[in-house]
Amino acid sequence: MAKRNLNRRQRWRIEKIQAERRDRMQRKAEKEQPVATTLGEEQWGTVIAHFGGQVLVEARDGSRTRCHFRANLEQLVVGDRVLWHPPHSEGTGVVTAVEPRHSVLKRPDNYGNLKPVAANVDRLLVVFAPRPAPSSALLDRYLVAAELSGIEPVLVLNKTDLLDDGNRDHAEHICALYRHLGYQVITLSAHGDGHQLASLRAALADATSVFVGQSGVGKSSLVNAILPEADLAVGEISEMSGLGQHTTTTARLFHFPEGGHLIDSPGIREFGLWHIDEQELLHGYRELSERAGHCRFRNCTHRHEPGCALREAAQEDAFIHERLNNYFQIAGTLDDEARARY
Repeated sequence: MAKRNLNRRQRWRIEKIQAERRDRMQRKAEKEQPVATTLGEEQWGTVIAHFGGQVLVEARDGSRTRCHFRANLEQLVVGDRVLWHPPHSEGTGVVTAVEPRHSVLKRPDNYGNLKPVAANVDRLLVVFAPRPAPSSALLDRYLVAAELSGIEPVLVLNKTDLLDDGNRDHAEHICALYRHLGYQVITLSAHGDGHQLASLRAALADATSVFVGQSGVGKSSLVNAILPEADLAVGEISEMSGLGQHTTTTARLFHFPEGGHLIDSPGIREFGLWHIDEQELLHGYRELSERAGHCRFRNCTHRHEPGCALREAAQEDAFIHERLNNYFQIAGTLDDEARARY
């Protein structure tokens, strides 16, 4: 039996009820299961890696401790701010509470359910390259996911050293399209000099960021270029997990020397939009959403009705025309994606 499609308000109410239940369970657990006296004083920290039934928590002084977490807590992910008790001596700590998240990135699991993979993300760096040839419809999917998650998107054209007479016009068109709509667009090569990477470093400063993009666009090369010590940090985290170098983590959080943080995860690669409806999809298109309220009919589908503000804008602006076509293309796949998931 197919799951019922829920609108945003219905999902908000369900999440609110679940949060209230978690709070009640938290208070009950605190009464019934007091923190063992072998643990230290409660303090705030950040989850920087996840190892199945344990997480790695970084304290304010930079020290890192493996921790178990209370069973009644929601699923912890990298980026979560948590309240935890360190051990008095060697051993593991305990996470007892999670601070409300200001944003969360989710992706579908093998059962079609949305699963959080990173929390408290400020910026989504959407990476594309001359090869494979960029598609504005594909990039729009990332931008819609960012807009609906309340995360600032930044587009990054990588591998500019691969630009030639055959692909330069198309790449420049993509950059012009999104700059026209008010998005920040950075162009560089991961193998370029420090000056090229300066704009990227500036976009990453004083924020928690995530790189996304299709395979082959050079996300790993960019990470290595701006954070060469990341490989060393991965080995260090694996050692601290106690499970060897083959430990699988959902994500890892790294710090930039100049300020800011990076959440790197093999699981954050694509954003299926099967869980949203067409109206929510429209809200992910900033320039279309703000015009939708000016259509002649309140129930305008933006396809054939007279007085449609979106189609009128598309006739006057080639960039909006392209984005509207992308919207129709993605909207036409939502039901198929949902059926494939369920």
